[in-house]
Amino acid sequence: MTPQFGLIIVGDEILSGKRADKHMPKAIELLAARGLALAYADYVGDQPGRITATLQRALASADVVFSFGGIGATPDDHTRQCAARALGKDLTLHPEAEALIRERMQDVAREQGVPYEPDRADNVHRLNMGVFPAGARIIPNPYNKIPGFSCDGPGGGTVHFVPGFPVMAWPMVEWVLDNHYAAFFNRTPQTEQSVVVYGAMEAALTPLMERVEKHHPQVRVFSLPSVDHPQYGRHIELGVKGPAEAVPAAWQELKGGLHDFGATCGPELVRKLGRPA
Repeated sequence: MTPQFGLIIVGDEILSGKRADKHMPKAIELLAARGLALAYADYVGDQPGRITATLQRALASADVVFSFGGIGATPDDHTRQCAARALGKDLTLHPEAEALIRERMQDVAREQGVPYEPDRADNVHRLNMGVFPAGARIIPNPYNKIPGFSCDGPGGGTVHFVPGFPVMAWPMVEWVLDNHYAAFFNRTPQTEQSVVVYGAMEAALTPLMERVEKHHPQVRVFSLPSVDHPQYGRHIELGVKGPAEAVPAAWQELKGGLHDFGATCGPELVRKLGRPA
């Protein structure tokens, strides 16, 4: 059974509007490219109590959750510590993470033309970025080698922790998906077809929507109302989505029902979802 996929996005800068979140749109894209979908997203500021509570919910679920941000070693980074509290485990320096961080420090020293000093205070402090809850597994970081980590929860799900920097986080999310969840990829082509319906009310169209879903159980019907669209004005985008082979019949029944209803329809839209095998 395909797991539910969720996000936790950590950072005061997102909630204050200082920075716009880019992770959710990219996660939707990465999942859709593999025939998967995002079930939910939680946003939380840099408040340890709230981060811990959010992680406890995620870890108690059976879901696959990606947590973005807060895994650095500055005073406003709390995610590693909150993950340990949520799991009731100690924080320990992960040996493979330590090796990778030391390798990164040597690379930087070589690039700067200075000797590598492992006992220098700032280098010792950098090792905190490899301090994870006991039993965590690392996620490789192709950008600068500083790894993320994954923790399993008591509910059977897993939270994967990656940095807040997109240039690091997004390849790490792809690595997790491709190395741990390929068995759930939906390689069957998916299709979404919809039409702009002018002036109708959702309540009046609900019986038609329910009938189409009942007759075509593989297909989902959706309704996206808008009251002030710059081009279409007040309208509903009404459509169906599902396996490419199942959508045409459902689409024809939906269009026929709209015709019988006497709806005034505008442009029809087609969108391909997922990717073929």
